[in-house]
Amino acid sequence: MSDETGTPDTPAGSARGAAQGGGPRPEPLRFFGTSWVNHSNGYPARRAAVAVGSLTAATVSCLILRFAYEGIQIADTGAFVTVLIVAVFAICSALAFRNTWEGFGKRHDPARQASLRGLLAIGFVGSLLAYFFRSLTEAPGEKLHREEYEKAREEYDRRSTRRTGNPSKKKRRR
Repeated sequence: MSDETGTPDTPAGSARGAAQGGGPRPEPLRFFGTSWVNHSNGYPARRAAVAVGSLTAATVSCLILRFAYEGIQIADTGAFVTVLIVAVFAICSALAFRNTWEGFGKRHDPARQASLRGLLAIGFVGSLLAYFFRSLTEAPGEKLHREEYEKAREEYDRRSTRRTGNPSKKKRRR
């Protein structure tokens, strides 16, 4: 695994995976590994744990934000600053939710993700909620990874099937 990005050194469907026998390998998901392929190795329990964990983290985060809000109230900074801070957290959380939710269905552009890093950090509650809602139906990112894995399997199967018969005896069209 690459230490910098946390991604596997060889992508799913790589030649190295085929050389080890069996074609493309499924890409592991965070908290699930490759158990999402066959829904094995405690997949339902992991999904439940991810749902409970992300909801708990979102709840604790909201409590911490509530303490921060009370601190702003105690500081008596004025209504404008209070409304501005609440609006920033609400908007950033909504954008983070949408961005995270879309990330479960398609790959993000790394340059765009790098430019949104600050906004997504502020709206972390939205990302946690998106993770919670997706984990109620599947492992977050499972649909995207399954589509990519099945496509890689089909391509591998198409490449690895052998032709039957002698191609030199093939009938020619005239």
